[in-house]
Amino acid sequence: MTTTTRAEPLPLRHVLTVPTLPAAVRVVRETAEMTFAEWGIGRTDPVMGPALLILSELVTNSVRHAAPRSPSLTVTFAAGATTLAFAVHDRHPDHPGVLAGAGGGGGLAVIAEVMAGSGGTSVVRRDPDGEGKSVWVTLPR
Repeated sequence: MTTTTRAEPLPLRHVLTVPTLPAAVRVVRETAEMTFAEWGIGRTDPVMGPALLILSELVTNSVRHAAPRSPSLTVTFAAGATTLAFAVHDRHPDHPGVLAGAGGGGGLAVIAEVMAGSGGTSVVRRDPDGEGKSVWVTLPR
């Protein structure tokens, strides 16, 4: 007998595109807080700390590494009854690999540690042309 796990629908969506500049980290974080609050996920919700930290690290990585080739980055926020998800997309071809296995120091290691502690998952999806990618993170609520 085979069981199939179906992904939860994520009917709540918000998309934000910002210039790939240092100020993007603050703008994305503030937008995330406002968007999640509109969806009933407040500052005291246990998922907020990990979500904002991971999101800040992903945007920081795009600003540091992708800005010369990607003048903007796009963040997609999504949520369902038991899941919070977000993706950071830029047009730099470098692929950070599977975040859950990130070693060493720096942002990817922080992301991997926070995701492991919160039961989150991640996937990196390349753009069809290979010139960009989206890093998707899913956290249980």
